[in-house]
Amino acid sequence: MVKAALLMTVIVLVVVLGVEMSLSHRGIENSYDDGPPLWSNSRAEVYGDPERTVVFIGSSRIKFDLNIEVWEKLTGTHAVQLAVEGSNPRPALYDLADDPNFKGRLVVDVTEGLFFSNAPPNIESFNKNIQYFHEQTPAQKASFQINRVVEPCLVLLDKENLSFNARLDALEIPSRPGVFMMPIFPMEFSRPTFRRETRMTERFVSDSSLQQQVKDIWAFFASFPHKPMPAGELDSIFSSVKVAVQKIKSRGGDVVFVRTPSSDPMLTDENKAFPREQFWERLLKETNSQGIHFADYEPINHFVCPELSHLSPQDAVVFTRHFADILVNETPWRFPSLQTQTLR
Repeated sequence: MVKAALLMTVIVLVVVLGVEMSLSHRGIENSYDDGPPLWSNSRAEVYGDPERTVVFIGSSRIKFDLNIEVWEKLTGTHAVQLAVEGSNPRPALYDLADDPNFKGRLVVDVTEGLFFSNAPPNIESFNKNIQYFHEQTPAQKASFQINRVVEPCLVLLDKENLSFNARLDALEIPSRPGVFMMPIFPMEFSRPTFRRETRMTERFVSDSSLQQQVKDIWAFFASFPHKPMPAGELDSIFSSVKVAVQKIKSRGGDVVFVRTPSSDPMLTDENKAFPREQFWERLLKETNSQGIHFADYEPINHFVCPELSHLSPQDAVVFTRHFADILVNETPWRFPSLQTQTLR
């Protein structure tokens, strides 16, 4: 019995080490399960000193495009990343607006196809995260503290990509007629960190075939007919966002909207479906807020996204530096470590 147990232990260790070495060879780094527990851990950080804390909400672009380490070194402020991939950030905006203890500065990243949407699937993740944050139990908090120690030790613990169900999904077995299955992104496309920053692997940045896989997914989503939102429904969105922004400002906080980069042909399609005057400009006017649209600033309007929609880690560093500069020059925001300067 003892020999059998030892043999099984050796086999398991060999298999685990073999898989870990294989993943390492592919450039796959350790990551964290970016679910409600991790989001809630970041959500709890929004109550820091308003002069030294900036909160970010949005969809996936700001998660890829903001390099937290660069931001914090440059500005001297703590970055709280609350964006969620493929999601409408308005529920997070409303949650912060209704929280009397939040009195800080908020950057809202606007991906028009998600922000100006009432589709239930686009708000599901944020709603789950918000509910978990407000209802989490002491046992759940303790479990998270254990997981945060264990997760970075083994790439194999990547639930999103390497769990049994995830590997079955990755086989992409054709579905029965009438059954819809979400496209599977290559693992190399996104690796979330503990701070909820998302990065492409070096292999993804250099491998055009992996990039094409993601481009094909964007094309798949774009193939669905785009139906203009009824005027009354759109008016309701602007009205609710306006109220939320006013609540935050009334407590001494502030909100700045940002439109992060995308590349042609995606950018062309987005501009066609969501004309700036009707969406971006109206958003700023209705909320009486300032906004930074990447296309308006030479230092950040030249990026080519590897898969049309998100910046590479190298470009994220450049974007973050210029974005902080633009905030200081174009808004009343000031940071402990960054002063007004002339942009080049």
